[in-house]
Amino acid sequence: MKIGLDVMGGDFAPDAIIEGAVDSLQYLSADDQLVLLGDERSILAKLKKLDTRPSGFKIIHTSQIIGMGDIPAKAYSQKPDSSIAVGYRMLKNGEIDGFCSAGNTGAMLVGASYTVNLIPGVLRPALVTILPSVDKRNSVILDVGLNPDCKPDVLLQYGILGSIFAKYVLEINNPSVRLLNIGEEETKGTPAVKVAYELMKGYPGINFRGNIEANGLFVETMADVIVCDGFVGNVVLKLSEAFHHIYQSRNLKDAYFDSLNFENIGGTPIVGINANVVIGHGISKRKATMNMILQTWAVVHVDLAQKIKEAI
Repeated sequence: MKIGLDVMGGDFAPDAIIEGAVDSLQYLSADDQLVLLGDERSILAKLKKLDTRPSGFKIIHTSQIIGMGDIPAKAYSQKPDSSIAVGYRMLKNGEIDGFCSAGNTGAMLVGASYTVNLIPGVLRPALVTILPSVDKRNSVILDVGLNPDCKPDVLLQYGILGSIFAKYVLEINNPSVRLLNIGEEETKGTPAVKVAYELMKGYPGINFRGNIEANGLFVETMADVIVCDGFVGNVVLKLSEAFHHIYQSRNLKDAYFDSLNFENIGGTPIVGINANVVIGHGISKRKATMNMILQTWAVVHVDLAQKIKEAI
């Protein structure tokens, strides 16, 4: 397996990204290869400081960088030799099996949509992430930021995409699906959510269990897959990060609150495109980068994109 890593993306690139790449080697097999995309001189200098042999990686030199503040579509088209653009081209050409970056999220989404493209039949791609529960069973939630306003048929399809992710990545057979809402009654919610409820209730391809309220997300495992639009999902994601930050700032220690640390998850896969891509947090440091790489390995290992193609 070949995993492409954008070395130049993120607030702490390239140093923290290379450190995470080195740390990930202990969890990868001899058949796996990390492909580092970025400024070759910077990569070699950092590897030397870490006393790590460059032969453990494949290094692809890129001469341009898409910055965190760049306009995504403009930067992607005007910087064809950036680490993100080159990574997507390699992915499309089959030179790497998966690609991950903590860089400009917008540029990563542009590459996903216009280089590797959507899977035919997918209405809108989504960002999916793991949501830890106190009973130690993980759920998945989508969308967490890609599409802030979704139509009912898109929400239905998110239930399908999330079920595929839960089945193959989390190894949950017949995962239950719930729609995030302001009440459990099917008459609650916005017009789009109420129509989505009817669509999901009548769709035989998912194990729909009705609505779930926000107070059920972390307290107990009420659903394996939680569906919402990207606006709501991003609020949930940032709220969970806030829980961890508050707990940590008070010098408290608890295994569950530690699990809410984004560094332990690493990144959010884009589901619905023709390749396996994971986007990391822009503030990713060493540990988060390592887990982003391992998250990418996991979705490539189960060939998530192909599983979605077959289902859709």
